[in-house]
Amino acid sequence: MKKVTGLGGVFFKCNNPQEMNDWYARNLGLPTTEYGATFEWRQADDSARKGSTAWCTFPQDSRYFQPSAKPFMINYRVENLAALVEELRQSNVTIVDEIAEYDYGKFVHILDPEGNIIELWEPAEAAEEDR
Repeated sequence: MKKVTGLGGVFFKCNNPQEMNDWYARNLGLPTTEYGATFEWRQADDSARKGSTAWCTFPQDSRYFQPSAKPFMINYRVENLAALVEELRQSNVTIVDEIAEYDYGKFVHILDPEGNIIELWEPAEAAEEDR
């Protein structure tokens, strides 16, 4: 079974997300909005299919990364999230929450052995192909 297919995003805490977004826009040219930046690309094995990678800042007091105490979170793109979660459960990986489904895909959070939170994302277009 194919598992991680790419990097979905990088998320990190900072003292002032808007100032940080502005700094990255001004100094490194990131096309930031209040939500960060999105990098669009085409998939290597099928250039007709688009993909994206997110870069987002969060306030220091954000609870979104819990239960991890780390100031960052990595999001990985995956295929067939439900099957992967079952495989991870069998391997005794800590599953933080239940799979959540939105218009743009399915998400679940897990912890690695050092307590880093990992967000797994099955993009909506991949989910539609699995049906």
